Formats: sequence, structure tokens, C-alpha cells
Amino acid sequence: MLAEKNAAKRQEIVDLLTQAYWMEMETVMSYLANASNLDGIRAEEIAEALDEDVNEELGHARAFARRIKELYGTPPGSMDFSASQTSLQPPADPADVVTVINGVIDAESGAIAHYNRIIEACDGVDWATQDMVIDILRDEEGHLRTFERYLREFD
Repeated sequence: MLAEKNAAKRQEIVDLLTQAYWMEMETVMSYLANASNLDGIRAEEIAEALDEDVNEELGHARAFARRIKELYGTPPGSMDFSASQTSLQPPADPADVVTVINGVIDAESGAIAHYNRIIEACDGVDWATQDMVIDILRDEEGHLRTFERYLREFD
């Protein structure tokens, strides 16, 4: 993967990893904001779950940054950030737990779809990145299932 003949494919993977890095960083910001903003007895468990997920999502971002560097890329700085997770913005009503849960489901679903694209792009060429992303994908699928269960409790 590190050979010059793989430069174009390597750049494609670095670009996908960079997008994944930003998705994780934005998720960290949004989860932190939502966990801090939620109010009410019914919101307590959701806020705690988001707080716990912040560390895991930050770990994913760190893994993506390390892999970008290993593939001769440069992990991006804050000036390259552009927010896109509109569904994860804290709702005006801090007791609106369902909006937060749906935002998490939307973000996790988007991450899962993107990580599957990375896995496909790496297939047969970059086993190390593929293996790393498969592990992260497993985490995201677990987050998705957890919040789908929360949502069922509010239906």
C-alpha cells in the first residue's frame, strides 16, 4: 500500500479516512453538547450514554488520524472543518430526548454507510486500514442498536 505505484489508491483512502475523521470529531462535539443540554429524568440515561460514547468516538478519530499519517497524509486541522450533522444539533427544548435519539441514529447510520465505503475501497489493497475500520464499524453498529432500543422505549 505504501509503494509509489499505489499513490492514487492511497490518496483515495486517505480522503475517505479524512472524511471519517471529521465525522467522528463532529460527533464528539454534538454528543458532548447534547449530553450537557438534556434535562429530565427520562433524559438522564441518554445523556450518560452520550457522555460514554464521546470517549469512544474520540478514540475513533485518533485512530483515523494515526492511519492518515501512516499513509503519508496529514491529519487535518481545525481550519479544514465544515459541520454537516444538522440532525445532531441540541434541540431548543432540553427535554426533547426523541430528537436527540433520532439525531444519534442518523449520525451512526451515516458513519456505518461511510465506513462500509472505506472497507470496500481497501479490499484487496490495504488490509491494515480495512481491519481497523471493521473494528470501528462494529462499535458504530453497537451504538446504533443501543439508540434504536432507546427510541423504542419512547414510541
